[in-house]
Amino acid sequence: MFTGLSAFPLTPTSESGIDEQAYARLVARLASAGVDSIGALGSTGSYAYLSREQRARAARIAVEAAEETPVIVGIGALRTSQVLALAEDAQTAGASAVLLAPMTYQPLTEDEVFGLYEDVTRELSVPLCVYDNPGTTHVHFTDELHARIAELPQVAAIKIPPVPDDADAARERVQALRALIPDTVTIGVSGDWTAATGLTAGCGAWYSVIGGLFPRTALALTRAAQGGDAVQAAALSERLEPLWELFRQYGSLRVISGAASHLGLAPEMNLPSPLRGLAPDARERLVSVLDGLSLGASA
Repeated sequence: MFTGLSAFPLTPTSESGIDEQAYARLVARLASAGVDSIGALGSTGSYAYLSREQRARAARIAVEAAEETPVIVGIGALRTSQVLALAEDAQTAGASAVLLAPMTYQPLTEDEVFGLYEDVTRELSVPLCVYDNPGTTHVHFTDELHARIAELPQVAAIKIPPVPDDADAARERVQALRALIPDTVTIGVSGDWTAATGLTAGCGAWYSVIGGLFPRTALALTRAAQGGDAVQAAALSERLEPLWELFRQYGSLRVISGAASHLGLAPEMNLPSPLRGLAPDARERLVSVLDGLSLGASA
């Protein structure tokens, strides 16, 4: 579950609620493509913008639509009591694991971050993946904090931010963290443009935005890296550079939102307000990139 390709789909959302049919179809596509796990209600799934009731419903839809594919459900929230309630909802829905980012308004100390994971893991009956996402949460994990948290019961994986572009530096980054955490805890990379580098540097999983919409494309890269073909994995990633450039410029969520609506896989308006989709000129660039890369609904 915490190795290979973990695909993170959109949760198509409007002010009237989640488009449940579109969401179920997105999840079912991933399971049909053979992804290793599905990350429901991650950042691409707009978890922070949804109510507890919406998130509980989305978790149930994802588990049902995924059938036998493991579903990892995001449970991040501002207060520990809210996280515990969301964890209970995820487990009730049948989630195989949970994903926890330490959300905050006031800056958190390391002891407060550790205390959150300590309180939550004490109540869990499924594995937990630590979500290290400083670009969104503004919480910065040190390797020493990761080491403390990794010793807690139920902690089974860490999702780290993008690794350095340089292969040697990426390997050093992964090895430095690997040396401090138990062998039972896997390390997975996010930041799609660094996935090939991260996987060949020793990361066991790719927590993927593009995998949530183009699972076969992401699987080809993942399987090449898993098979030890670093050259092929790098080539597949380099081919996608026009898309990675859009991710870096506009944010992966807005780009994937636009791609999903362009391909008819989600409604035109699929982001929770106040988030907005791409401006017309950026949307034209996206469509040109998708056409140039042959990224259609079957990709």
